[in-house]
Amino acid sequence: MSSERIVSFLPSATEVLYQIGAGDQIFGVTHECKFPESAKRKPKVINSSFDPAKMNSKEIDNKIVELMQSGRDIYVIDDRILKEAKPDLIVAQGVCEVCSPFTKEINRAISILDYKPDILILDPHDLDDILISIMDVAERVGRIKEGRKLVVSLQNRIDSIRIRPKQNKPKVLCLEWIDPFFTAGHWIPQMVEIAGGINGLGSYGEPSYRINIDEIIKFDPDKIILMPCGFDIDRTLIEFEQAKISNEWKSLLAVQNNEIFAVDAGAYFSKPSPRTITGLEILAKIIHPDKFLDTIVPTNSFIKIK
Repeated sequence: MSSERIVSFLPSATEVLYQIGAGDQIFGVTHECKFPESAKRKPKVINSSFDPAKMNSKEIDNKIVELMQSGRDIYVIDDRILKEAKPDLIVAQGVCEVCSPFTKEINRAISILDYKPDILILDPHDLDDILISIMDVAERVGRIKEGRKLVVSLQNRIDSIRIRPKQNKPKVLCLEWIDPFFTAGHWIPQMVEIAGGINGLGSYGEPSYRINIDEIIKFDPDKIILMPCGFDIDRTLIEFEQAKISNEWKSLLAVQNNEIFAVDAGAYFSKPSPRTITGLEILAKIIHPDKFLDTIVPTNSFIKIK
């Protein structure tokens, strides 16, 4: 069994490490590592360079665009805490530089330490990749048995959603940001299809991208699911109420039929973690409520917006 000291630059990797029994090897996390509860008590090696809690969606989007265009940092490494963590291994990601610390932060970390730790880069783009990345972590930290057990249980849950017969597939729009509109990419389009929906906007395995109201009207979804990146339901509802959405929105079938939902994106959709499979179960209940009555999901994981 490995007893290396690990620093996680990736909330989903932090979750995996805990689930395979390596939580006590973590000596540094990011400000976004909030699950499980004990992850919040780990030293924070990385923080955001701005406080999104004090900003609305539009302001956050503008800030990120401004930081990226000027080449300034979205994330800030705490030199002292990183040195104290003395990591043998840093787990980081290559999916999205907005969501988690990226290559620049890894290079910065190596320059702060006076040695080069091992780096494990995870780059999942769909559910299959998420399961592979769990095994990558498990193999790297010497927890192969625990990793396999976790992957088998998650695969069984995916299969139980996939095999149920689903007629009349509704058109589903998953919005990863409300102001401006972004359609959800990466693993979300695949999850919609497995759950029995038609995903018309957003590409399987590709990054999320900006869309306008005209594209939404053309697709005219039967159901709209709000999952702003990293937000919980309460925050999503506030953003939705405050967003300046054009009147054309009201002409959408989903809006007229009261088929708009908010989910806890931060917990079950935004991160490529084991809890993404809970996200799949939530989608199944939203898309085909009559077929998945017996599927249990956490309380307050989704609501229908009245």
